[in-house]
Amino acid sequence: MQLLDIAEVAKRSSIPASTLRFYEEKGLIGSIGRRGLKRLFEPVVLERLALISIGRSAGFSLDEIGRMFTADGEVQVDRDLLASKAIRLDITIKRLTALRDGLQHAARCPAPSHMECPTFRAIVKRAMDRPSRRPQPKRFVQAKHLI
Repeated sequence: MQLLDIAEVAKRSSIPASTLRFYEEKGLIGSIGRRGLKRLFEPVVLERLALISIGRSAGFSLDEIGRMFTADGEVQVDRDLLASKAIRLDITIKRLTALRDGLQHAARCPAPSHMECPTFRAIVKRAMDRPSRRPQPKRFVQAKHLI
């Protein structure tokens, strides 16, 4: 079996070595040894990285993805979790499709001003009626130095 060092895994997977080391710390992947200072991986790690990538693209957290791997390296997916994520993706797709369609309309609308366009005003109204889903910036508390 041909082992891959971390540089080769990074190259083949297009995932930076720093991310590979982070994934290893989180228990998502495992090296099987070292060649000098470089971690060595079995080729099957590329398949696991592809699964992690699919999971991240679908919106799963690294902890959720980690729970999909058994201790012996097998993949065991919670089908209810997959179904729930698919429903949330459908909702997101519908929302983004409506937003795209509204913006395309506003871009070609003959109204003198966007605010005179009923379709654009409806987009603005929906945005005002819905609370923002963007995460709020974290506020850091400065530690006071004790003398």
